[in-house]
Amino acid sequence: MSNKPAIILVHGFWGGAAHWSKVILELSRKAYTSVYAVELPLTSLADDVERTRKMIAQQQGPVLLVGHSYGGAVITEAGNQPNVVGLVYIAAFAPDAGESPGGITQEHLPVAAPNLVPDSDGYLWIKRDKFHESFCQDMTRDEGLVMAATQKAPLAGTFGDTISTPAWKAKPSWYQISSEDRMISPENQERMSARLGAKKVITLKASHASLASQPSEVTALIDEAGRATSQT
Repeated sequence: MSNKPAIILVHGFWGGAAHWSKVILELSRKAYTSVYAVELPLTSLADDVERTRKMIAQQQGPVLLVGHSYGGAVITEAGNQPNVVGLVYIAAFAPDAGESPGGITQEHLPVAAPNLVPDSDGYLWIKRDKFHESFCQDMTRDEGLVMAATQKAPLAGTFGDTISTPAWKAKPSWYQISSEDRMISPENQERMSARLGAKKVITLKASHASLASQPSEVTALIDEAGRATSQT
C-alpha cells in the first residue's frame, strides 16, 4: 500500500500527548512513518484548534485526525482543513454545531463528575486520590499514579466552547465507545457515534483511557481508517 496518510493524534483533558505512547508504537509496527501527537494548551477550544491546524498545515499530503476525549471536539473543528481525509474518535466528544463538551456532559453526567475540582486559577483537576478510579480503572495503580501526577488540567471555561462547523458532516469518521467510561458517559458516546454516519463503530470494555489500556484494539481501528483513506 502506498501513500498512507499522516496521522495526527490529539489528546484530551487531564492528559498530554504522551497518553498516545502505546498507540504510537503500535502504529510504527504497522509501518506508519508520519505519526505526530499534538500538545494542546487546553486554554480554549480556539487555541487548541489553532495548535492542531498548524500541525496539519505542516503535512504535505493527506492527514487522518484521531481525537481522544475532548480531542474529539478539537478534530471536529480542525478537521475542515482540505487535506484532512478522515476523523477517528476514541471515547471522544463529537459535537454538532452549537454544542459544547460541557453541554453534552450535562445530558448524562458521568460517574466521576463529583471527582472534578477547580483550583484558584480556574483550572479543573481530577482529585489525585480519585484519578485511577475515575480515568483509568482498567490500568494498574502504578500507571494510574503516573497519570494522576502528570495530568494536564484544562481551563474550566473550555468546557463551554462550542463547535461552529462539524467536520464529521463532510469527512468519513470512525468511533470507539468505552463501555466502562466514567469520564464521558457511555450513553453520550452512543448517541454521538450514532449520528456520525460512521464507517465503523466499535465498543470496548474499557475505561476512559482506552488508548492506553487497549492500545492494540484502538490502533486496529485507526489502521482501518488509515487504509480506507490511503491513496493508491
